[in-house]
Amino acid sequence: MVGPTASGKSELALEAARKLPDIELVSMDSMQIYRGMDIGTAKPTRAEQAASHLHLVDVVDPWETFSVKRFQHAARAAVHDIEARGKRALLVGGTGLYVQSVIDDLRFPGEDLELRRSLEAEAAEPEGLHAAYERLQRLDPTAAARIDSGNTRRIVRALEVIELTGKPFSSFGPGLRELGSATVFPVQLIGLAFPASVLNARIETRVHEMIDTGLVDEVEGLRSEPRGWSRTARQAIGYKEVDAFLGGDEPTLESAIDRVIKRTRSFARRQRAWFARDGRIEWFEVGKNSGETRSRILASWGAV
Repeated sequence: MVGPTASGKSELALEAARKLPDIELVSMDSMQIYRGMDIGTAKPTRAEQAASHLHLVDVVDPWETFSVKRFQHAARAAVHDIEARGKRALLVGGTGLYVQSVIDDLRFPGEDLELRRSLEAEAAEPEGLHAAYERLQRLDPTAAARIDSGNTRRIVRALEVIELTGKPFSSFGPGLRELGSATVFPVQLIGLAFPASVLNARIETRVHEMIDTGLVDEVEGLRSEPRGWSRTARQAIGYKEVDAFLGGDEPTLESAIDRVIKRTRSFARRQRAWFARDGRIEWFEVGKNSGETRSRILASWGAV
C-alpha cells in the first residue's frame, strides 16, 4: 500500500492487522528504520508495532548508514519469513525507491568511497551543493527532477554513479525507467490519494502535532549523542529543519516549522509523481467517503 505522506497509509495498515490476524506489516519508510527517530517519522507506537508484527522499524541507530540495497535484502527476507509461516505480508510506505527496490528487479551500481568523499567535500563548500545540483541537472535531468535540491547524500550518490559508470543515475534498474513489468514476487498494489488541497492541510496539521508532541526534544537528544547521526538521518524532513533551528542556522522555531511544512508538501508532490508512473497501482480516493473507501479496501483483503 503506497501513497503520499499523511494520506493515512499507516492507520489503514494497522487497522488491517487488527482485523486480519494473518497479516504482518512491513514498513517501506526510509526513515522509520532509525531508532530514536519516532515523532518526526510518524512511527507507530511500540504497542502498535507489537500488535501488527511490524517489520523494518528500529533496525539501526541514527549514526549508522543504511543503503537502499541493504533495505532491499532485509525487506525481501522479511516477506519470505512471513509467507513461510503461512502469513500475508502487507508492505506499507511512501518511499518510492524503497518500494520498487523490494518488488521490482532493481539492481544497484557499485561504489567508490574515495570519489564520494571528494564529491562530498565539494558539496560542503560555499554554494557547493547548489553547483552540484546544477551539475546533476545537466548530466541527468531525470534523476535531478526526482531528488530534492537540498538532499546532499542523494545528489552526491547520483554524481558518484555517473562518474563511476559513465551512465545516467536514472538508468539503473528497469523500474526507474519503465514501470509495469512483472514483480519479483506476487503482489497487489494499491494507493491512497487525497485532493492536493486536503493533503496540504493534513500535512500542516501533522507537522504542528509533531512539534506539540516533542519533536524539538527528540532532535535535541539526537544532537547530544556522542556518536552523532548519519548524513542520511540528518537529512530527514523535520529533523534537518529543527536541527538548523537548534544550531542557530534557522532564526526561529516558527520559520523552521514553515520550512518543514513546505518541504513535506514538496515531498508529497514528488511521491505522487513517482507512483503515478506505475500503472500497476489501483488507486483509492480517500478524500470523500473515507470510511466507505477504507471498508472497501479492507474487504478486498478479507476483513468484514
